[in-house]
Amino acid sequence: MERDEQREVYRTLDLALRVGEVLLSSGAGTADATATILGVTAAGGLRGCEVDITFTSMAISYQAAPDVAPETHIRLVRYRSQDFSRLTEVDGLVRRFAGGDLTRDEASRELARLTSAGPPYPRWTAVLAWGVMAGGATLLLGGGWLITLVAVVTAVVIDLNNRWFSRQRLPAFYQQVAGAFVASAVALVLYAVHSPVKPSLVVAAGIIMLLAGIALTGAVQDAITGYYVTAAARLLEAMLLTGGIIAGVSLGLALGVRFGLNVGLEAQTIQLANLPIMVGSGALMAVAFAYASYAPLRALLPVAVIGAAGSLVFTLMTRADFGPAWSTAAAAFMVGIGSYSLGRRFGVPPLVVVVSGTIPLLPGLTIYKGLYELMSVGNLMGIVSLATAVAIGVAIASGVILGEYVAQPIRREARRLEDRLAGPRLVGPRRPIGRRTGPRRTRSRRTGRRRSAEAPGRPPAAPR
Repeated sequence: MERDEQREVYRTLDLALRVGEVLLSSGAGTADATATILGVTAAGGLRGCEVDITFTSMAISYQAAPDVAPETHIRLVRYRSQDFSRLTEVDGLVRRFAGGDLTRDEASRELARLTSAGPPYPRWTAVLAWGVMAGGATLLLGGGWLITLVAVVTAVVIDLNNRWFSRQRLPAFYQQVAGAFVASAVALVLYAVHSPVKPSLVVAAGIIMLLAGIALTGAVQDAITGYYVTAAARLLEAMLLTGGIIAGVSLGLALGVRFGLNVGLEAQTIQLANLPIMVGSGALMAVAFAYASYAPLRALLPVAVIGAAGSLVFTLMTRADFGPAWSTAAAAFMVGIGSYSLGRRFGVPPLVVVVSGTIPLLPGLTIYKGLYELMSVGNLMGIVSLATAVAIGVAIASGVILGEYVAQPIRREARRLEDRLAGPRLVGPRRPIGRRTGPRRTRSRRTGRRRSAEAPGRPPAAPR
């Protein structure tokens, strides 16, 4: 292989690996990252590449000929972030590069600019958005305006603490412990001063906020699509981060029992009269999370619609006594179907809409119920509640992925049906028609062989 050709191969492989790094760090599934990397290499002229991803590293190999040594490049994924703006921009960049609108060098320069740019919104607005999401969680669980305000302030404090811990390079597990303990401590203070609110809702909102950053959907997607190594790594990470939440809440409950502050769990009943509030709260939580994760502004409308639809389905299914797991699975299935169509229509990856739309379905109150029953009451039913929380998490991930699988063929058939039934257009062609500059190839009905036919309006070719 010539040196110039070798440099071209190096640049294409480097571009593909940097694109895959952004996808993996944003929580994309291994199958999606692999397909995107192969799409970039194919658009760059490298066919037959092999990709291997192991959650923290990516390897890509290309062999130009059977008698030529293969080129193998490896890149490590050193960071994890919920930056939906970067994910969206990279997704659009890959589509333009694959479509021929960008050269490889232009795509490489634009990718470098995207990965080095700061967040599109001020950081203080993202911090406030986390508080709004926690406030929406308390409204969803039946809280009033006072406990909602307390949840907003508590969530802002938790996010500021976690940002400071992150700058000090404290592992994410300890950040989860600290955040959950802050929520529990606020609930203990509210109970100690006999505040006329439900302190348990503050803990539930804090748990939902901390659960929002755990990429369980990607773990289940990897397991379903056959990437078991990365699935095991993602599941272990999810279990570790969830264990940090449990540890923080358990520490708060243990201190409460030690000092006689038994923060009880109020019974939650779903009333159809509160359906508009619950649906609106679900939309608010989804939009707030998307904004806190720096999603593009055009993504907020589909996120709000999907969040409201998921909350509506969950409320109606729960009211019909289908149980929390099946109600959550049905709502997640609806989220998966709607996210695929609306995400593409608004020019954002469906992953952005999916992750945001499932936020109202997270089992924050169920986890707190299980821990309270285990530590304060000594009831073994707490194990059942924690198992229910695990089932809800699996139901969210599996329901969303099933919805994505169903949505893809439905969208293809809908396009075909639209083309078949649209009829004559009132103005303009249905598709742009390119100008023909050469003879059109047709197939003879009698012989089945191809023959040339001159384009309409052109004189016949002169006989030889």
